[in-house]
Amino acid sequence: MKVLVTGGAGYIGSHTCLQLLQSGYDVVVVDNLSNASRKSLDRVEELAGRSLTFYEGDVRDSQVLDEIFDAHDIGGVIHFAALKAVGESTKKPLEYYQNNVQGTVNLLDVMRKHGCKSFVFSSSATVYGTPAYNPITEDFPTGGCTNPYGRTKYMIEEILKDLHAADPEWNIVIFRYFNPIGAHASGRIGENPNGIPNNLMPYITQVVSGKLEVLGVFGDDYPTPDGTGVRDYIHVVDLADAHVKAIDLFDGKIGNGAGNAVGLRVYNLGTGRGTSVLELVNIFGEATGEKVPYVIKERRPGDIAENYCNASKAAAELGWEAQFDVFDMCRDSWNWQKNNPNGYEPA
Repeated sequence: MKVLVTGGAGYIGSHTCLQLLQSGYDVVVVDNLSNASRKSLDRVEELAGRSLTFYEGDVRDSQVLDEIFDAHDIGGVIHFAALKAVGESTKKPLEYYQNNVQGTVNLLDVMRKHGCKSFVFSSSATVYGTPAYNPITEDFPTGGCTNPYGRTKYMIEEILKDLHAADPEWNIVIFRYFNPIGAHASGRIGENPNGIPNNLMPYITQVVSGKLEVLGVFGDDYPTPDGTGVRDYIHVVDLADAHVKAIDLFDGKIGNGAGNAVGLRVYNLGTGRGTSVLELVNIFGEATGEKVPYVIKERRPGDIAENYCNASKAAAELGWEAQFDVFDMCRDSWNWQKNNPNGYEPA
């Protein structure tokens, strides 16, 4: 099967492309490179010992998508392409709705026109809003999102449900991610944020490397064991593996072998264990031998105390379980940072 990966040059996309290639799938990538580097895919090809096909383009551009579907017999699509910074989304809501929601609708429309109806969507645990309790299961209410980014993911999930209800020939897998961190064990691909990182782990690694001065821990008075926020961190390689299993499902390699009767399925992707900010800082020190300087700051508006998942549904139906723990995630994140102090750019 040939798989189209939108946003495939990005952090999660590049790791998924590598595992798809290593699993024998042919890969086509479309990415506008607004928050990614083409060099990540060069390294993916190097690690896989196989080539992929790359198009620089935007999922909002129907002409580019038509060109791809005309040139390739695409059997399934994994859709990563999206703006994803929570804070930025509150300042640029129109850009987020235009890029994330409009871009997805355009992609689905082109897929329908070309008769491709197998779709994996990169969603987020933000669709759950503030959960009543933990761990979170897939049947928890969604839609109580606290920011425009989360609302784009929720809206797209609702669009996908409507699409499947109208045309049951669509096979759709929605993955609700918790907190991806880590990097490939080779240290050749990893998270490469533009500017000051929005996410915790790349901020930690840049503090330890000296690029940033100190880690700000937002709040130490939450009702958690050490007062800091608790999240479910998942290794990016485990996350990539889940996407390959979704393609295996479409391809008939999982389940009853039908390969074309998947329906619409929703899965949480996480370890099922919460880790606090200070616990992560301490484990990072154990895994790397490096001290993380930090200061306690005021809570951020919209942050919640605790958020972790029950991922047993993915285990039961996809045979997927997280293989890496937080120690592994910290070790691999630091290995990427110290070997690539400027990301994909030369030192």
